[in-house]
Amino acid sequence: MTKPVLKREDIVYPELSYQITGILFDVYNKIGYGLSEKTYQKAIALALKNSSLDFREQVCVPVIYNGQVIGKNFLDFLIEDKVILEIKKGDRFAKAHIDQVLQYLHANKLRLGILAYFAPRKLHFKRLVNL
Repeated sequence: MTKPVLKREDIVYPELSYQITGILFDVYNKIGYGLSEKTYQKAIALALKNSSLDFREQVCVPVIYNGQVIGKNFLDFLIEDKVILEIKKGDRFAKAHIDQVLQYLHANKLRLGILAYFAPRKLHFKRLVNL
């Protein structure tokens, strides 16, 4: 008898997503709520470093208009050159934060972003797909 395949075809980067969210839950379970975003970022960076994932932190991405740089964006994390991870502190998804990640995805021609909120009672995350 063959083992059933659990991979869904409609999910972008399922294994990578599961690894990233696993790291987020591990960080949340170990250090809890109430810390600064910078502290969560340091913990996530350490967890990513201890994983097999390739990542860059605080990636500067220029905003270009008519061939000229008019601003800069900073991605919290770019993982495997495929997934943007943005972290926030709070318990509600703000439209501005969702729009921010979607804009980052579009501008960088990437398909998947994960927006994670470190909230008082649990970790919330939302997968955002750039179609």
